[in-house]
Amino acid sequence: MIRAQTKEMPQLVAASEAGDTAHDARELTRGQTTAQITLDGKVYTLRITRAGKLILTK
Repeated sequence: MIRAQTKEMPQLVAASEAGDTAHDARELTRGQTTAQITLDGKVYTLRITRAGKLILTK
C-alpha cells in the first residue's frame, strides 16, 4: 500500500502540555542523520530521512 506524502505540518503540542518530555531529534543525532539509542541492552538506530521523517530500527 502506498500513501501520498503531504507537506502539511502536524499539529504540535508542547511537551509540558502533553505531560511528556520532548527531545529534539536533530540534537540527538548531533547534526547527522542517525543516532544509536539503547534500551535494555538492545541497540536501536534512529534515522532522519531526506523527507524529514523518523525511522527507528532494531
